[in-house]
Amino acid sequence: MNQLLTVFNGSTIFSKIDLRGAYNLLRIKEGDEHLTAFRTKYGSYEYSVVPFGLTNAPASFQNLVNDIFADFLDVFVVVYLDDIMVFSSSEEEHVKHVASVLQRLRDNNLFAKASKCVFHASSMEYLGYVVSSDGLKMDSSKVQQILNWPQPKKIKALQYFLGFANFIFVS
Repeated sequence: MNQLLTVFNGSTIFSKIDLRGAYNLLRIKEGDEHLTAFRTKYGSYEYSVVPFGLTNAPASFQNLVNDIFADFLDVFVVVYLDDIMVFSSSEEEHVKHVASVLQRLRDNNLFAKASKCVFHASSMEYLGYVVSSDGLKMDSSKVQQILNWPQPKKIKALQYFLGFANFIFVS
């Protein structure tokens, strides 16, 4: 997350695009479909696209979007799996950036889920943080979760809390 502070530096306007059915857009290599076979009482089936739950699905999808947006990454786009953040320092620039991203999605037969997209905002939540021209801040719900955490009474409960708090601190 510290890298994002540098990437977003000077940005004042943000858009977030959430991809629809992300993993189901990845075609399984022809000839490898049998590796996903399963059997029910109604017969045997094989996936032709990547189902949720395959070990390498997230890495494969991240590679796909990294390749698609390679020339945009860290210039005006950050992508984490199916969440795309577009950032710019001016409204005029942002309109061009968003149009470029949407065109790139269209060119690659990727589609956004409109109900989960946010366009042209001065701040927004992204990956558990609030992004704005002021930088990255922890989402207030995460801070509230720590403040409301019950006092641990056992070692295991303390370890759980410290793990959660460390995750929040490190990220």
